[in-house]
Amino acid sequence: MNPTDLNARLRGSLALLVNSADELRDLDQQLGDGDLGITVSAGSHAVIEALQQLPADATPTDIARATAKAFANANPSTMAALVAGALLAGSRVWADKTDITIADTQAFADAAAASIAQRGKTQLNDKTIYDGLAAVADALKGQTDAATAVDASVAAAADAVERTKPLQSRRGRASWLQERSIGLADPGATALLRFVEAWRDADTAKESAA
Repeated sequence: MNPTDLNARLRGSLALLVNSADELRDLDQQLGDGDLGITVSAGSHAVIEALQQLPADATPTDIARATAKAFANANPSTMAALVAGALLAGSRVWADKTDITIADTQAFADAAAASIAQRGKTQLNDKTIYDGLAAVADALKGQTDAATAVDASVAAAADAVERTKPLQSRRGRASWLQERSIGLADPGATALLRFVEAWRDADTAKESAA
């Protein structure tokens, strides 16, 4: 995927992601402080605006860095800081890239997941966004067809949400609920799922509008 298409696909995906803001707010009210819907909505709109202002010769790294900066600046939340850090970590593996392959996307996801694990002091089965991102990174390994890779990513993210529902949350505000968190979907993992779904659906939405 060339930088122009990457920019457009990101903007299209985030335009769809904002439709999940209310769902994410409601989930976060059960397990967190209820601000995830605002974080996603404000961050998405800020990123769309920032990407629209990038020059035509912006590289994939430029796009990732602009996305990180805009998302972080739009929100003072912990989630925004974690996501921005993950995006910056991913941007570094694209430093010499002009077009993005599936393997490049997998490397980005790996770096982003590692950043969240380190910054958030989390690991698998702590019931956080890391569970979903690590699953997506694994699902992308060895993929050679773009459509199949996207479908595998959506399936992996969805499985992470369902797989961690029966677990007790162990990080952030959700951990304060202790046993009461069992049976509830993690808001961060759900937000990641909604993003990869939006990435999948953005292409269809573009074709329908054409």
